[in-house]
Amino acid sequence: MRIAFYAPMKSPGHPVPSGDRLMAQLLIRALEMAGHSVDVVSEFRVHACTPEAAADVLAKAEEEFERLRSKWREEPKPELWFCYHPYYKSPDLFGPAISAEFMIPYVTAEASYSRKRDGLGWAFFQKPVGDAIRQAAVNIAFTERDWKGLEEVFPEARIAGVKPFIDTALFEAVSPVPDPQRLMTVAMMRAGDKLESYKMLAAALQVIEQRPWTLGIVGDGPLRAEVEALFAGFAPGRIDWLGQREPEEIAGLLARGGMYVWPGCGEAYGLAYLEAQAAGLPVVAQRTAGVPAVVEADVTGLLTPDGDMKAYAQAIAGLLDDRAGRDAIASAARRFVIGERSLAGAAKELDLILRNHAGAAHDR
Repeated sequence: MRIAFYAPMKSPGHPVPSGDRLMAQLLIRALEMAGHSVDVVSEFRVHACTPEAAADVLAKAEEEFERLRSKWREEPKPELWFCYHPYYKSPDLFGPAISAEFMIPYVTAEASYSRKRDGLGWAFFQKPVGDAIRQAAVNIAFTERDWKGLEEVFPEARIAGVKPFIDTALFEAVSPVPDPQRLMTVAMMRAGDKLESYKMLAAALQVIEQRPWTLGIVGDGPLRAEVEALFAGFAPGRIDWLGQREPEEIAGLLARGGMYVWPGCGEAYGLAYLEAQAAGLPVVAQRTAGVPAVVEADVTGLLTPDGDMKAYAQAIAGLLDDRAGRDAIASAARRFVIGERSLAGAAKELDLILRNHAGAAHDR
């Protein structure tokens, strides 16, 4: 099929790296691997930090909406509209109406809806998300948590599941040469959940400061100074600030690590966890949000109770003290991701879902 792809929050071509951008890019590659042609039809960013800002976004979107409608009155229309990650701050303001006008199937991936946001001034901006979920030929959920969330609010919605995945090729190309005392993390430095995870990680490492370890941090962002301040009390040489790196470099850095440490406060799931495991690193994270969708507890990593910093510190210490246990989890982690969470596998799953749901809608 000719697929019109749209990610309202962050286009796959956005200059700032993030998990959202990476997932959008991976979805496009998986769809193309399955034989579909994919066109990113708009770079228009629909993202509002406040309900007041949302009203301004709505006004600015009208011109882009008309551009898209005019385009397909003159050119061959797409055969499917695929929207990635519509939610209350970033609804798809174009796809549902265009799909209805041109009679093409509409599909969402990682859509979410929060009833509590309606009572906080977001109802007018979240309504298009609910309408899109109801209209969709299928809503693709990446985690059981997301599936249940959609099902609870929209029992009539059509839902299918694809487990989070990555391109494992970069990681298959490197051979792990682990330093068991080398901790690694890869994360942007920005406000919100990311900063909270950095705070928890710094506090946990202070608890086990007497053990031999070093921490390599890959990442950058607007709050770099604040993140560096969190780790300022550690002895020189213990924290290695590696900055923003290219994917090939990250794969090599991870392969030389011994453990991936990232608490994961509020993580939707976290593709970085899959990358770390593919490189042969056991994960230490919290059992929270969508993290259990990408880390198999006690098999490919250790998941500690949400918010329990001391338990988190103890889990890291336990793996530092248990070389054989670390090695066993590391091997299981690499097998898990390369065997079960690859781009090729996701391409087959996505293609089957589109043929079973959107293909049938298109034929009608």
